[in-house]
Amino acid sequence: MRIDSLPHLDEHTTLVAATPDEVWPHLADVVEATFSRPGMTGYARLVGAADPVTSGPRPLTEGSTFPGFHVATAIPGQELALRGSHRFSTYALIFRLDAEGPARSRLRAETRAVFPGLAGGLYRHLLLRSGGHVLGVRRMLTAVRRRSEQAPPSDATSS
Repeated sequence: MRIDSLPHLDEHTTLVAATPDEVWPHLADVVEATFSRPGMTGYARLVGAADPVTSGPRPLTEGSTFPGFHVATAIPGQELALRGSHRFSTYALIFRLDAEGPARSRLRAETRAVFPGLAGGLYRHLLLRSGGHVLGVRRMLTAVRRRSEQAPPSDATSS
């Protein structure tokens, strides 16, 4: 199933006082750190994730994996699309960066997923009704924004 054929669940956005190219490395770092936390490998195995461990090239590029996800698209400064599946769901989390003027970006996180069967429906209910999904995505966006805005200008580190 292609990412764009998965049903749209939600989208969250934040404005960042940095260019898309400045935001990109922080986005990759935050996403990887979030999904590589202790316990994530065990959880990924418990739910039967197709990608239960960290593997592949770094920095993140197509084919890189971490528990629960593989990188489907990695276009620096533009888009990081993650895809995954397990017993209860097939899903994608797509981060997009858009320039919003000089030294300003819009970072969007779109979630798409399908939850087949009764077990999938119960999993969807737990994931979405608990608020855990929204909280997790918003935390990632906030962390990327803070890191990007606190980073020294790129020319200050090259001297």
